[in-house]
Amino acid sequence: MTHAIAELRIMFRAAVALRSRPDLWSTAIGSYRSLVPNRWWRSRPFLPLPDADWLRFRLVTAYGGDGSGVDGGIAPDDLVLWLEWRRAWPG
Repeated sequence: MTHAIAELRIMFRAAVALRSRPDLWSTAIGSYRSLVPNRWWRSRPFLPLPDADWLRFRLVTAYGGDGSGVDGGIAPDDLVLWLEWRRAWPG
């Protein structure tokens, strides 16, 4: 699976996990913006996606193994917990 497709899958799962948590929407948007590299539009796939190596590292440290995570991505419950943590510890 290409990095772009995997990222889009993660973003879709994140949107589904956060649909009923409007209190975390601003935290999620701010977190996402902080993970996207500057000038993302200058390189393929021309989408605002976090660095593939960084994401793989985070998935390996979170889930072990090859970093494929839960069904190839981040578990929705884990994402919500991380956003709650990030909101509680800004900066």
